[in-house]
Amino acid sequence: MPRLRRSRAAETAAAVLLLLVGTACGSRLPQSDFEHDGRTNAPAPSSAAPIRVGIVTSATSPVGGDAFTGPRDGAKAWFDRLNAEGGVGGRPVEVRECDDGGSGVGNNTCVHRLIDEDKVVALVATTALDYAGASRVARAGVPDIGGQPIGAAYDTWPHLYGIYGSLAPRDGTPGWNGKLYGGTEVYRYFKREKGARTAAVVSYNQASSAAYARLVEQGLKAEGYKVVPEEVDFALPNFRAAAADLKQQGADLVFDAIDTHGNAQLCRAMDQVGAKVTAKVTNVQNWTSTVADDYKDSPRCRNALWATGSSRNYQDTGNAAVRRFRDATKGLRTHSQWQLEGWAAGMWFTDAAESCAREGITRACVDAFMNRSEGYTADGLLIPVTFERLAEPPQHRRTCLSVARWRDGRGWVSQGDMNSTCFDVPQLPYRP
Repeated sequence: MPRLRRSRAAETAAAVLLLLVGTACGSRLPQSDFEHDGRTNAPAPSSAAPIRVGIVTSATSPVGGDAFTGPRDGAKAWFDRLNAEGGVGGRPVEVRECDDGGSGVGNNTCVHRLIDEDKVVALVATTALDYAGASRVARAGVPDIGGQPIGAAYDTWPHLYGIYGSLAPRDGTPGWNGKLYGGTEVYRYFKREKGARTAAVVSYNQASSAAYARLVEQGLKAEGYKVVPEEVDFALPNFRAAAADLKQQGADLVFDAIDTHGNAQLCRAMDQVGAKVTAKVTNVQNWTSTVADDYKDSPRCRNALWATGSSRNYQDTGNAAVRRFRDATKGLRTHSQWQLEGWAAGMWFTDAAESCAREGITRACVDAFMNRSEGYTADGLLIPVTFERLAEPPQHRRTCLSVARWRDGRGWVSQGDMNSTCFDVPQLPYRP
């Protein structure tokens, strides 16, 4: 049985939930729209012509300039290194970028430009706050490889291949009848490895924040935790009161449904009231080298930060594939897990293109490779990724995860091997 991890869509969305009012994936289309001959082939280029790919990023979104650029930077670093080494069969990869500004209108504009005007073979490492153009990508039969599942698009449309895989039918409806499913492996991990029994969940009194908090609480309760909900006012948050209460309640873990700035304030308040926890758990988007600056006022909480994900720790330089990534990105100001996943997305496209080099690197050929992807690891950087189209949602899955802990002076320290840190866990439904 494939070792699949839970959907990270809800987890990633939580990092930007204050700006995600809803998922906008475009209008639903009949299946026949995905099967017309337009998807089969773009004109075959000459053998020396560049292979053109597109990268859509919400680089100037309302979230901030650096929030979504990690996957783009990682993918570009991969293609720069690839081209320096001769490209694909002697053909360089030409990257066409488009900043959608974090809006649905901008995203549709980027999709139109890259697909219809630039004639890209594929999209790579898409990181869009509002992936409104997803249905257009699917209708054109353009493979979208290794995108970040900020919304539900990668569990909705064919020809879209998120970085963590999917089990959903992807027939134009999110998940199964509008519901996605996620596992409880993160909560199981801390229960088994750290003996945690009580978990606080901090959220704002805001609809999206509260909805994600309920999802976390549901998973924690399924694993037998005592759950301590802590709601703070969005406009005037009293993090000190929340920190004092979670200390009083004896919380072992702290999860959150708040933004990065709020997390820094929460950590500072926890240090101020003397709240000592086993782990302050964050997600892959916050798995970055900027922790020392982001949490500079809260050393105790900072050193209790743990991150979980589905890719190998970008600081694991004992691994040859990670060393290659770090060598190629040594000129970047900061490093992050999202950069590594963008690098993996670029590698994934390259493997697909190389498989097509003899018959012609077309959209259809690259898409066929992606559709057959089973257990893809990007040279060991990803927990094996699979795409299936299950008619019914899974009730239980064996799921693996990557875990790291922040330590001052050392950065993110891996906790065990991601391919053996695995659990058979229930899959719980939620609406995106």
